[in-house]
Amino acid sequence: MKPKVILNAGMTLDGKIASRNQDSKISCSEDIERVHKLRAEVDGIIVGINTVMVDDPNLTVITQCKCRDPIRIIVDSKGRLPLTSKVLRKGPDTIIAVSKKAPIKRIEKIRKYATVLILGDTEVNLESLMEELFKIGIKSLLLEGGGTLNWSMLKEGLVDEVMVAISPKIVGGREAITLVDGDGFGLISEGTKLKLREFYNLGEDLILKYEVIR
Repeated sequence: MKPKVILNAGMTLDGKIASRNQDSKISCSEDIERVHKLRAEVDGIIVGINTVMVDDPNLTVITQCKCRDPIRIIVDSKGRLPLTSKVLRKGPDTIIAVSKKAPIKRIEKIRKYATVLILGDTEVNLESLMEELFKIGIKSLLLEGGGTLNWSMLKEGLVDEVMVAISPKIVGGREAITLVDGDGFGLISEGTKLKLREFYNLGEDLILKYEVIR
């Protein structure tokens, strides 16, 4: 068993979730409010280590409709998470998923601030992570990962829904982060198949909601 996973992202018309200078301020104010309402509805929110290293987010709910904060899960295979990160220093509970490649001394330091799960030899075993999260009561999970974690979750077939807010901007750039990075599928036929369930305008953005077809 695993949580229901919703991949959510704001992106430009050309599919970028950050510029080549790692500027990720893409969504309009109305969409930011939508995201925080969505965070308040799920049990957990998951991001990759690169997102934390670049943005140092709180990963909390900040709208007036706030009722609770989701548990924060960070995928950090090598245990690189800075001990000064906001996800360790304040806010709700945090779970750090590492692999056996993470130094033991580093794990011990992180454990002073968060729960650490060791899953996988060199990379975090995401399927095992989903199983562990389900066991502790996380039934719904918001994936706000960067392109690398989004790819890994899609590749393993762990995503159930995809929600994107398309901003009317084009930024380009070979080094700009796209919604899904990684190696990618070799054939179009191997790609994740989606069915459009809902679409609407929100502020200047276009919201698309897809169901993943198994």
